[in-house]
Amino acid sequence: MSKWEMVTLNDVCSLITDGTHQTPQYADKGFIFLSSKNVTTGKIDWENVKYIPEELHNQLYARIAPRIGDVLLAKNGTTGVAAVVDKEFVFDIYVSLAILRPKDSILSEYLLYAINNPITKRKFNKELKGIGVPNLHLKNIRKTTIPLPPIKIQKQIAKTLDTAAELLAMRKQQLAELDNLLKATFYDMFGDFDELPTKSLIDLIEPGAGLSYGIVQPGDDVGKGIGVLRPVDITEGRLSLDNIKYIPAGIEEPYKKTRLNGNEILITVRGTTGDTVLTDKSSKGMNVTRGIAVIRQNDKLVNKMFLNAYLKSEKSSRYIQDNTRGATLKQINLSALRELPIPLPSLKLQNQFATIYNNIEIERCLLIKAIESTQYLFNSLLVKYFK
Repeated sequence: MSKWEMVTLNDVCSLITDGTHQTPQYADKGFIFLSSKNVTTGKIDWENVKYIPEELHNQLYARIAPRIGDVLLAKNGTTGVAAVVDKEFVFDIYVSLAILRPKDSILSEYLLYAINNPITKRKFNKELKGIGVPNLHLKNIRKTTIPLPPIKIQKQIAKTLDTAAELLAMRKQQLAELDNLLKATFYDMFGDFDELPTKSLIDLIEPGAGLSYGIVQPGDDVGKGIGVLRPVDITEGRLSLDNIKYIPAGIEEPYKKTRLNGNEILITVRGTTGDTVLTDKSSKGMNVTRGIAVIRQNDKLVNKMFLNAYLKSEKSSRYIQDNTRGATLKQINLSALRELPIPLPSLKLQNQFATIYNNIEIERCLLIKAIESTQYLFNSLLVKYFK
């Protein structure tokens, strides 16, 4: 962008340190205690906080007294994400957070964007230590370099990025409202399901199809062949084909039972269990891994859009979580999934819901494209200003 001076974070901050290294004894009430879990999105989460007693607070606050305008940086676990202290709260921090206090030469808002961008993130990642929980050491934070334009330009950059960030947040809120509208419509039409007859999921499967998960050992991505979908390719009820894995046809051949035809529901059965997505012609001919089960619904008995919406409902989610097992690798057995009770309103009413679902989904897809476009713009601006 410009031949601005490159400075270290230590050059532009009067204080760079972290919180207490001792795990505190928490209290039901008292003084707010923040950790990296409260700094994951570029904003401080003031809702889900913990509390410590006054005596411990006095000890910690004597060492570090955070104040408005300070920047908190997650340095353990979730690393490299920062947020500006935006409220006049009295609080303390854990070792998983670093506190950066900007000097007069740098604005808090500019410092935030200087940290929360892909360039600085890559610098941090190169310095991560630890095999289990990643840890970003203070010495590496202090020596990390960022460009430092004059204050006037810092203000302009922060304002431009704020505008893009606000637009992105607004569109994400609109998407959330659409999702809430669909849920509300679903419950308005079908109530709490207690009065409806039920069938097990397996009884609603297309005759002869069964309910199976996919390829157990797909091997490495060879860049060509048969596309294989993984749980990571299902995000927010949407199928992303941008980074799918390709395997040789010979490995996929024995798994014809889960080869996709573009008219089924996929449900994750490993890791985060219960996430679902509807397939379409874009995924026809692909297959899935061990972490996904393929539901081929019997269209004469159940509308796939109704079934997909029910699988996302609180009642279905509770059943799936109650039947998810495993400490390290969580999974639900297909035997339990086959017995999942599905309420069955009339097919006519299901189809009426599907019409509403389709209309909302059209708006949802347009909004998702707008979000992706805004996110791309925002990321491009970050790279432009901080490369």
